[in-house]
Amino acid sequence: MRLKKHLITATAVAALGAMVLTGCSSGSQGGSGGSGSSTLTIAKPDGAAVLATQINNPFISTGSGMSLGYDRMIFEPLAMVNPVGDNQTTPWLASKVTWNDDYTKLTVTPREGVKWSDGEPFTADDIVFTYSLIKDNPALDLGGLKLTSIEKDGGDVVMDFSESKFVKQGDVLHVSIVPEHQWKDIADPTKDAVKDAVGTGPYTISTFSSQGVVLKARSDYWGGKVPVAQLKYLEYNDNTGLLRGLQNRETDWAQIFITDFEKNYVQKDPEHNVFWGANILSPDMIVVNTTKAPFNDVALRKAVNMVVDRKAHAEKARSNAGPELKNVTGIPQPTGDQYIADEYKDQEFSIDVDGAKKVLTDAGYTWKSGALTDPSGKAVSFTLQNPQGWNDYVTGIQLIATQVEKTLGADVKVATPDADTWTSNVATGNFDAVLHWSGSGSNPWHIYDDTMNGAYLEQESGGKVADNFGRYDNPEATKLLKEYAAASDDATRKAALDEVQKIFVEDVPAIPIGTHPQLGEYNTRNFTGWPSEEDQYATADPTQPWAVQVLMQLQPAK
Repeated sequence: MRLKKHLITATAVAALGAMVLTGCSSGSQGGSGGSGSSTLTIAKPDGAAVLATQINNPFISTGSGMSLGYDRMIFEPLAMVNPVGDNQTTPWLASKVTWNDDYTKLTVTPREGVKWSDGEPFTADDIVFTYSLIKDNPALDLGGLKLTSIEKDGGDVVMDFSESKFVKQGDVLHVSIVPEHQWKDIADPTKDAVKDAVGTGPYTISTFSSQGVVLKARSDYWGGKVPVAQLKYLEYNDNTGLLRGLQNRETDWAQIFITDFEKNYVQKDPEHNVFWGANILSPDMIVVNTTKAPFNDVALRKAVNMVVDRKAHAEKARSNAGPELKNVTGIPQPTGDQYIADEYKDQEFSIDVDGAKKVLTDAGYTWKSGALTDPSGKAVSFTLQNPQGWNDYVTGIQLIATQVEKTLGADVKVATPDADTWTSNVATGNFDAVLHWSGSGSNPWHIYDDTMNGAYLEQESGGKVADNFGRYDNPEATKLLKEYAAASDDATRKAALDEVQKIFVEDVPAIPIGTHPQLGEYNTRNFTGWPSEEDQYATADPTQPWAVQVLMQLQPAK
C-alpha cells in the first residue's frame, strides 16, 4: 500500500488513547499519577561509557538519550511513519498532516490539549521553532530535510522544501519537537546536553547514574493514562551480556541479534518470550568497490551474484531471523511485492555455477590449476571485511568467501577490523567488498539510492562519501532515482522504479544477500499489546521514533 497524500488523522490516536484507557482500567495496583504500577526494563549492549555523561539532547545521536532510546519517551514527533504493515502514517503531536501533490509542502495541525512536562502549553510556535532550529543549524539536519520556509497559517503550520519529500516523509515527520520557551536560551543546540529535559512525552527523568536511567510516568500526559509507571534503561557490555539479561528476566525489551534465537531466547520461556524480526524494505548486500579491480568488471559482479547461497545465509548467518531474500531485484518479500517490476515478478535467485563460469569465460577469464584469472592473466583476489564481534555479518562473509572460492576459484580473504576502522574504510573506499545493509523506508527507493545514486559522489568530502559506498557511477540511474523522488503521481514513480530495477539486475552495482529485519525482543509476562507478525502497527525496536507508540499500546497482562 503506497502512502496516501491525505494521511490518517486524529481518529487513529483517539482510538489508541481509548484502548490505553480501557486496557489500564483493571489490574492496576496504584502507582504514580494513576498510571500502572509495574516497571518495564529496556536495555542496549553498547557498554557503560554511554552512561558516563547524561546527554538528553535529541539532536545528538550518540548521546545517552538517543543511544539508549529513552529520549523517545520524552520528546515526541509530529507523526509516526510505519516501515512495516500497511506503511500507515499516524499523527502524533499533529492531529492532521497533509502533503501537496509533489510532496514539497507539508501542512500540519498542532494537537490541542498537549502540555510540556513543566506545565507549559504546547503550541504551533514550538513546531515552528524546532524546524527553524534545524533550518538555521545544518548540523542538526540529520535527515537532510532541505527546508526552505516554515510559518504559521491560521492554526496550522506550513513547511516548504526545496525538493520532494515523498521518499523521506519519515525523516520530516519523525523530528523530535522541543519547547521554544526552554531552547530559545540554549546557546549551542548542537552541543548542549540539555540536562533538564522538558518534553511532551509520557515520561520524565527520575534518576540518571552509571547504573542506568529511570523514567517515571506523567499523570497529565495528553495521550491518556500511561500503562507502565516506570521505565528502567540499562546498558550491557555486549550482546552476550544482554542476552543473559533477557534469559534471566532482568530485561524486558531490547534489540539485538541472537544466534539461534528459538533455542537461546524463545524457548527459555516459550509462553511469553517473543523475538520478532520485522521484515522492512532493507536487504543486506555485498557492497563492492566498483572503482577498482576486481569489481570494476560487471562480469565478475554477475558471476559472484550467481553463486551465492542465500538460503544458507538466511539459515546460518541470520538464524532465520528474517525470510530468505529471493527476488532478483533485491526487494524483500512479501513487504515489497507491490513494488517489484512486472518483468521480475517471478524471477528468483538460484545458484548457477555453470552459468557464472560462462559469463566469466565470455568476458575473457580463464582458470590456471583451478585458480580464476582475469583477462590480463592476473589471479582474481579480493578481501571481504566486516567488524569483529558482528557475529552474523562475520559468519555471512565467511560463507560467501567459501562459496566463491569453491565455485569460481577466486582467492577470497576475510578481514575483521574494529568497527571504527571498518566504518572509516567504507566511507573512504578503502575496501574491496563488505557486507552492508541498505537504508529503509516505506518504499524501495532507499535500497537503490544507497547503492546507485551518483549524487553522493558529487558530495564527497575529505575523501568520504555518505552513501553509495561502492562508488557506482551511472548517470541514468542517478537521473531515474531523482525522477522517482520528485514525481507527483504513482505512474511516474512506477516507470522510474521499473527502470532502476532493470539497471540493478543487469549491471549488479551491489550483490543482494539477505533480508535485514528490524529486530526486537520482549516478553508478555506483564504486558500485552506488543507489535508482532500478526499485528504490524510498528516494529519492536525500542530505539525507534514509534517506541512511544508501542509503549502506549501496552496493556497489563491478565
